[in-house]
Amino acid sequence: MSMINYVLITAARNEASYIESTLQSVIAQTMRPSRWVIVSDGSTDQTDEIAERYSKKHNFIDFIRIDRRNRERNFASKVIAIREGCKHLQDIDYEYIGHLDADITFNNTHYYEILLNKFMHNPELGIIGGFIYEKKTGKFESRPFNNVYSVAGGVQLFRRACYEAIGGFLPLEFGGEDWYAEVVAKMNGWKVKSFPELPVLHHKSSLQTRGRLREGFRQGKMDYSLGSDPVFEIFKCLYRLKKVSHTSYAFSRLCGYFSSFILRSERPVPIDFTRYLRKEQRNRLRISFLSFFTSNA
Repeated sequence: MSMINYVLITAARNEASYIESTLQSVIAQTMRPSRWVIVSDGSTDQTDEIAERYSKKHNFIDFIRIDRRNRERNFASKVIAIREGCKHLQDIDYEYIGHLDADITFNNTHYYEILLNKFMHNPELGIIGGFIYEKKTGKFESRPFNNVYSVAGGVQLFRRACYEAIGGFLPLEFGGEDWYAEVVAKMNGWKVKSFPELPVLHHKSSLQTRGRLREGFRQGKMDYSLGSDPVFEIFKCLYRLKKVSHTSYAFSRLCGYFSSFILRSERPVPIDFTRYLRKEQRNRLRISFLSFFTSNA
């Protein structure tokens, strides 16, 4: 295990409230990355000072800053920052590469060691990670939509061969680059898996940051842009309404999706991606219906 090399990239913008905890969490790992590139995407708070201070203390941490003040900022900005970070990894050899958000911490100091061990024992794995936990009523709880067949973008760890096969992240205006990466990985024959026994603490929920209506609408437009099937979208939102019990969020997500659907907005993904995604979604619906009718027979 000591010979395995992995690297991390963190894109951060105004994360001064959380990034130091993230830094300490990675430094405490039993297996540290060979290199960790932290990219400040035009931060205006103390993010740069904190990250630069740690980079001077630890030679495996690289800090860089990019400024894009004259460019439109959207969810593609994170991907642009990650791609900039990738340029700083060209001079080293590594087997695995991870994206880590600047508001994540780990309770388990063996987190990366355990994940790397799972890669070693299953060569079919392309993307892996832990289960996201977020604060609810004062304590961290497993996010309602965690599942073992998907890994949250903030903690995705890739086998390098998989990462290169999918071409890394795709810049998308409404986000969903992590979802896109998972689908393309599956299209290329890789398996995607997350592990419930590895909790990951996410300190800044997107629903809390942007509000339920705004975030739901954005996610609906994201679903459309990636080609999500309309029938699947309806049932997904109904299911999430049941799980989260927030009518406003589910309704705003449907509004976001169907506003793009009515306008026939252009999709930035290839048609073969959309076909594969919809086939996978319809299979999931079919399995869910069969399970429902079997259990109620």
